[in-house]
Amino acid sequence: MINEILAFNEKFVAEQGYEKFATSKYPDKKIAIVTCMDTRLVELLPAALGFRNGDVKVIKNAGATIVNPFDSTMRSILVAVYELGVNEIMVIGHTGCGVQGMDAKEMLHTMKERGVSEEHITLMKHCGINLEEWLHGFEDTDAAIHETVDLIANHPLMPPEGVSVKGFIMDSYTGALRPLS
Repeated sequence: MINEILAFNEKFVAEQGYEKFATSKYPDKKIAIVTCMDTRLVELLPAALGFRNGDVKVIKNAGATIVNPFDSTMRSILVAVYELGVNEIMVIGHTGCGVQGMDAKEMLHTMKERGVSEEHITLMKHCGINLEEWLHGFEDTDAAIHETVDLIANHPLMPPEGVSVKGFIMDSYTGALRPLS
């Protein structure tokens, strides 16, 4: 599959397909969106919200949640705010998320079945990483998105004023967006 992607890319560049996507690194609408990496949202989310290339910064991860206040998602948000002029942040979860109900013990079992040694798992534990907590999903999407919104809005490195942070749930099929209260 990677070779097919590379062949497509070579043709795309040769035919100058990139020209219609040209923009700057600064988001025109000054919005950052934290959302899930779910494949259903790749084209649906920007289409349903009317965003085009260059409009927004999109930060994706599993579940649209922040598991640590100093993880790469929070770092990306801070870069968006302080370096790229973002003043609004939308945290968008979605229906039928694969992280909802995810079981860390099952994932660890699958890791072992796929060849990850007990030694490496133990090493993570000795490094202070609680794998069951780190790999655990969430039970309630609304609650998980509320928690992430709260973490971003009250993060010690966020400016006390001037940045709006709001949470939403998107229907993975229709693209309908429901604001969280």
